[in-house]
Amino acid sequence: MSSTTTAPTPPGVAAPPPKLTGNLKLILAVLLVAQFMLAVDFSILNVALPAIGDGLGFSLSHLQWIATSFALSAAGFTLFLGRVGDLVGRKRIFLASIGLLGLSSLVGGLATSPEVLLVARVAQGLATAAATPAGLALLTTAFPEGPLRQKALGLNGALMSAGFTTGAVLGGVLTDLLSWRWAFFVNVPVAVGVLLVAPAVIKESRPADRPRMDLPGALSVTLGLLSIVYGLTQAGEHGWTHPVALAGLLVGAVLLYVFYLVERRAAQPLVPLHVLKKPTVAWGNVLGLLAFVTETSLVYLLTLYMQKTLGFSALTAGISFGVLGLGTVVGGVFASKVISRTSTLTALVAGGLLQAVFTAILLLLGPTSASMGLLLPATFLGGVGNMLVIVGFMVTATTGLPDREQSLATGLASMSQQVGITMGTPIMSAIVAATTAGSVTAGAILDGVSVAIAVNAALVLVGVLVAALFLRRTAPTPS
Repeated sequence: MSSTTTAPTPPGVAAPPPKLTGNLKLILAVLLVAQFMLAVDFSILNVALPAIGDGLGFSLSHLQWIATSFALSAAGFTLFLGRVGDLVGRKRIFLASIGLLGLSSLVGGLATSPEVLLVARVAQGLATAAATPAGLALLTTAFPEGPLRQKALGLNGALMSAGFTTGAVLGGVLTDLLSWRWAFFVNVPVAVGVLLVAPAVIKESRPADRPRMDLPGALSVTLGLLSIVYGLTQAGEHGWTHPVALAGLLVGAVLLYVFYLVERRAAQPLVPLHVLKKPTVAWGNVLGLLAFVTETSLVYLLTLYMQKTLGFSALTAGISFGVLGLGTVVGGVFASKVISRTSTLTALVAGGLLQAVFTAILLLLGPTSASMGLLLPATFLGGVGNMLVIVGFMVTATTGLPDREQSLATGLASMSQQVGITMGTPIMSAIVAATTAGSVTAGAILDGVSVAIAVNAALVLVGVLVAALFLRRTAPTPS
């Protein structure tokens, strides 16, 4: 683990805050660039889907598989590939996954058929599932627990959330000005840059005692998560009562229960139950799940509102999310300061209340473009609040655990993040569809979006209650 050394502090004199060394700054820069690129991939193709469908001949019913194939592999394989990082080395798996991301992005940009594009999207999802927990584990083991780690996680959270909104902006710009293919190609030079710098900067990290692979646990949790994510995507497309959606959710729930039974008896479980029983890990990940469900799905709802109710172009709607992205960056920069001066619990509760209030204000949106005067500041301030929650969740879920369990902790946090991103849009899409009852008029869309925004704000308040009730005595306090 990297650390900083300082001269002894005289009695009665406050110790100066630890500072980032030059090497730690390089490590942080490399890992943040990689995590930002991974976050961009979650949303960069959303605006480009119609253009991809026209260019490669996707039928309308199959177009959603461009997003679903990525989401399935990214969310389903996170825990499994996180453990692979423990076995072969987190640096090694991180570099291999960044290489896979660059290669699959090149293949996707050059694709001439739907089949090739979908294979590339699955490979991008697998690369994300491996690189995200490995990158976070490298981050938490490189930075000592306390202010430095809080600052690093704050910047990481800010760039990941900003990356999601940047993807929406960048996808619209690249598709309108160049081609949808550049939504893939943009990853290639970034991946090459990371691969050139990272080997010389990042040190290998793995547990002192290499664990065995818990194959029954890995198989049951991976198939369970795949089934849950598939069920959610089908619910968003066909409704919550569709047989395929219900079957996917039911099979997923059964497999996750099987995973729990396997872990109770495994000699070296994939997820030791004593870790899951830690309130900071369990409730911290619940908060992370809610944070990503609410903010990423709000992007979908506001995209629907701006394009279907206000008649904005995809490019204009995408650029509007730059304000939300700015809010997340501001929130991420200040989150570590809020935590160090107050507590992690304060950041979670205050951030959640800020996000809930400014999400609820969006219920006042009307049918004219004058509502943008309300939407832009509300999304900025809601983004600040959301990022306070995300950084608080990351600090809570990874604090108080030894280095040998950091990959597991970051794997769980990555899973919460990716499942949350995947769940949000189908949930809100199903609410809008149920409210509009098939109508696509501007007024009906506005009504459906308003109902979904109310549900979104309520979910944020659920997170506030969870933090206040269950983390009151366990959330990490500042060093």
